Amino acid sequence: MIGFPSPRLFVGLALLLATGCSTLPPPRAYVTCGETLPPAIQTSANGAFASTRLKVLTYNIEGLGWPARSGRARYLEQIGERLAAMRADGTGPDIVLFQEMFSDAAKRAVKSTGYPAIYSGPRRTTRAKGATRDYLPGRSSLMRGELGIHVFGSGLAIASRYSIIDYARTPYGRRSCAGFDCLSNKGIALARIEIPGVPSLIDVYDTHMNSRGASGAPAPRNLSAHDRQAQEASRFIDETHDDENPLIFGGDFNMRRSEPRWENFTRYQALDLVHRICMTPASGCDVKMSWDGDEPWMDTQDLQFLWTGEDVRVRPVRVEAMFDGSPGSPMLSDHDGFMVTYELRWKAGLTRTPACAKMAGRNRKPRFPTPHAPVISSK
Repeated sequence: MIGFPSPRLFVGLALLLATGCSTLPPPRAYVTCGETLPPAIQTSANGAFASTRLKVLTYNIEGLGWPARSGRARYLEQIGERLAAMRADGTGPDIVLFQEMFSDAAKRAVKSTGYPAIYSGPRRTTRAKGATRDYLPGRSSLMRGELGIHVFGSGLAIASRYSIIDYARTPYGRRSCAGFDCLSNKGIALARIEIPGVPSLIDVYDTHMNSRGASGAPAPRNLSAHDRQAQEASRFIDETHDDENPLIFGGDFNMRRSEPRWENFTRYQALDLVHRICMTPASGCDVKMSWDGDEPWMDTQDLQFLWTGEDVRVRPVRVEAMFDGSPGSPMLSDHDGFMVTYELRWKAGLTRTPACAKMAGRNRKPRFPTPHAPVISSK
């Protein structure tokens, strides 16, 4: 969360506002491989390898409602309209990782993008399992939102032009949040995505982690909460990721200019950071955004990480900002969008022909249920 004016007013009204949320009609939660437009697949000059590209945008849309924010509806509407137009003309991201999808206007914006498959993160009432019961440093405070109950869901959604065939989500523990962030049921979500022709599924994760000063909680308390969330996110990925599949992990990590948070996070994660890869000239990654200093990842909350698969290798080939105030890309949130174009590469003989032919290993029992439930919930 990004901080709230008049904490006493917000805490006092939050429960009332939550009970007044309307329920949106759910978009389609599932599309088959055959219903999606296949990507362009190229073959190397020697015919040995095939490849395609996948564009993934992570975007905190500042979807907070009144009294935390006011006047956001028109900007959120523009976000939905612009992403829908880009998707329709083929210039938009293939997958969007949303954060702060809290208000009804934010949910309508995500739905209006028109992506055929959308999966949301933990809801307000989703319970964490196996999280620590230990208290955080210091005392909890009702006046900074540590009510012991959640008013909002996680605000996460994963939208995809390709089929989401499996999914999972978990909130962070009730004692793994600090300050106003505790008003939402922050957590992590997985969408397992099938791309026609590609011989492996893609595991895509989205998260939003505890803020610092904006949480209103003292530094030792919010740092400890962030550390617990990093550990719980790592455990969730270990439990749900199929090593056969490439992995992409994005979101609002709330680690900007915080060495202690980075130190804690990297103790639990061995994933490759896109920023770090693209800083290396030999990577061939096209950087189409302004990066200052030797560690540009320290200047942003919005990040993407990756891990390659057994048959399909993944690498970033382009990074760029969206909705950053540049010509033709108005700033519509207090965050820029961060889009990464990945190359997926595999041995040509493994290309699925036809594009939606049965995938090897797919007849094993799935880890998660087939998507069927409403995707965007008011809870």
